[in-house]
Amino acid sequence: MNKQELVEAIVAETGASRVAVQEIVNAVLDTIAKRVAASEAVQLMGFASFARGERAARTGRNPQTGKPVEIAAAETVKFTVGKSFKDAVNGA
Repeated sequence: MNKQELVEAIVAETGASRVAVQEIVNAVLDTIAKRVAASEAVQLMGFASFARGERAARTGRNPQTGKPVEIAAAETVKFTVGKSFKDAVNGA
């Protein structure tokens, strides 16, 4: 499911206008991205949490040549699934 399909599913579920739902979905995603970028954790109880993380520099291997390659440190996003979401996926 992509973002447009998500918008369409919400429109079908709620009967709200497509434009309003699209604005809300965009606002939610933008807010999560901005807060995580500002090093704030976002917790949606029962669904998931998003937080900023760091990945240390490390040595990898070029799969074609087998030679070592230095991989720079990077900042990343940690996504942790909430219990209710996990239970729904596992059929509990």
